[in-house]
Amino acid sequence: MTPRNHRPPLGFTLVEVLVVIGVIGVLVALLLPAVQSARESARRMSCGNNLRQLGLAAQNFLSANGHFPPATIARPTPDDPRAPWTFYRWSALASVSPYMENEAVYDAIDLDSPLYVGQNLNPVHEPIVRTIVPELLCPSDLGLRVSDEFGPTNYAFCTGSGTDGAPHDTDGVGYENSRTRPGQITDGLSNTALASESLLGQSNGGLDDPHDVQREYKFTTSHLLSNSRCDASRQWNITEPRGFSWVNGEYRCAMYNHHLPPNAPTPDCLGVFLISFNPPVTPENRLRPYGWRTARSVHPGGVNVLRADGSVALVDDTIDPDAWRALATVADGD
Repeated sequence: MTPRNHRPPLGFTLVEVLVVIGVIGVLVALLLPAVQSARESARRMSCGNNLRQLGLAAQNFLSANGHFPPATIARPTPDDPRAPWTFYRWSALASVSPYMENEAVYDAIDLDSPLYVGQNLNPVHEPIVRTIVPELLCPSDLGLRVSDEFGPTNYAFCTGSGTDGAPHDTDGVGYENSRTRPGQITDGLSNTALASESLLGQSNGGLDDPHDVQREYKFTTSHLLSNSRCDASRQWNITEPRGFSWVNGEYRCAMYNHHLPPNAPTPDCLGVFLISFNPPVTPENRLRPYGWRTARSVHPGGVNVLRADGSVALVDDTIDPDAWRALATVADGD
């Protein structure tokens, strides 16, 4: 005889269990992209904050020296007058380093001594230039060393619109031995790019292997860059990936320009002044680096740009090319 208060045991059918699992799966599928988007938003903001710190350091450099830092340094080597002036090659990141935190690292930099001797790294600089500086790495990117000799960088100073890819006498705030003062930036500090970000490089191997145009660059044996010359080149960087050194003032590392739009589907293209009859090769221009290197990032839709007034904004990939180039110039009235 069944007791009056007895009820059958509670339980779930297989169908009910499957429905619950399906609902949970849908919720997870909806939640994960939101979490990933929130994380990337935080990383992008952190990346922008790194650029703000660079902007603050550049402003402190300006207060101390009366001009913005040069994008690269070139000068004769006292002990070897025949050595290329580009053997100094210190970047703007190195120049502003005394005005950033982590003074123990930056105080060891000697900008009066060439970075290279006989085309090899100057041994006296080996310990310091190998240092990885977290403030110079975008948290959205790899965050890894890409060279055994140097610490990497995601940030580069702007040389201008990049008309011919030259590193000297350009129309931007920073270039070779530049001493640009705020009064010379007649387009307005808030309308002029000072620095931006670029992805660290990864080599995919041989010439015939697939190449990632966002992380690799082409190379030509001439400083005379042209679309046809760069398109025809089959030389891709293999040994020295983009951004491999934060102390190097060259287009592979800590300089960029606005010849190509941000995150362009066209690969960056670099050259070098090596052979020329007009003008002739001299220690002043020999091995001078040329390039069309644009800003690149993994942030959805754009790149962070530091302006000369110290502000940072995310510039959309779809920006009009003329407006992008105008952002890089100091006195074009645009």
